[in-house]
Amino acid sequence: MQLETYISDLLYRYDCVIVPQFGAFLTHRVSAKLNETSHSFYPPKKTLSFNEQLQTNDGLLANYIAEIEKIPYLVAVRKISKKVKSIKSYLTEGETIELNNIGDLILNKEGNINFEPSHHINYLTNAFGLSQFTTGKITRDVYKETVEALESEIPIAITPEKRASTSFAARPYLKYAAVGLIFLTVGGLIASNYYGNQIDNHNQIAQEEANQQLDARVQEATFIIDSPLPAATLQVEKMTGNYHIVAGAFRVEANSNKKVQQLKEKGFKARKIGINRYGLHEVVYSSHTDRVEALNALRAIKRTHNRDAWLLVKALD
Repeated sequence: MQLETYISDLLYRYDCVIVPQFGAFLTHRVSAKLNETSHSFYPPKKTLSFNEQLQTNDGLLANYIAEIEKIPYLVAVRKISKKVKSIKSYLTEGETIELNNIGDLILNKEGNINFEPSHHINYLTNAFGLSQFTTGKITRDVYKETVEALESEIPIAITPEKRASTSFAARPYLKYAAVGLIFLTVGGLIASNYYGNQIDNHNQIAQEEANQQLDARVQEATFIIDSPLPAATLQVEKMTGNYHIVAGAFRVEANSNKKVQQLKEKGFKARKIGINRYGLHEVVYSSHTDRVEALNALRAIKRTHNRDAWLLVKALD
């Protein structure tokens, strides 16, 4: 029994999953963080921890296993107990237990279980598609200080003689030229506005005439279809759902297209669902809206076709 698979499924929906007579796996929500030293942004996530003190059976895990495997509840409890005894025996012998997508368990010198969570999976469904990224350092130049430093080294002075030589008093013809320029500018604005208004009035009149002619033609026209074409109905099956059975992920897109074609030839409703956070093209056997249906299909695929297939919970755009 792949106990870690059932625990992983439940961690997406619950904050605490208790394994009877063993301990509890807990999730804690962590907000998005910004590391100012490395300029790295980390999206929100759920971190995992393990509490060996919580061992009382709350029925969550056993009921889920009973539902998925279609077995009685007591049989599921016995299967969990058997698996826990096996894990404890390995831990006692000093071995490290690797729980896929959850983390590693090892027994310390005091006889307690140490847990090292897996960091490559995020159980916060709201953060699907978000990944860590690093930005470059932003440098700011203080131009004001640079200008002040230049002014202190190279002072700018204007002598009265130069100022007088460039004034309107020294060159009286400049005053007349300025007045003339003002009149030309005002006259140009008035003429431009008048011309623009004339164009707008012309366009409006032309538009009204065109509308009247169009209305007259529409009222006079009669449309008769003697032999209408039969209506065609196309049924296109659209794959929906947030539960996807992953067949593989490929760095080269051509390989992912080839994989989709191979799976379709074997009768699967295969397709590509995009590129994951590692830049790989993901190919799925099928997508489902019902979680139980997806898990049943996953078990059948693992049993008959691919033992490495796994379930991805992701809302596609």
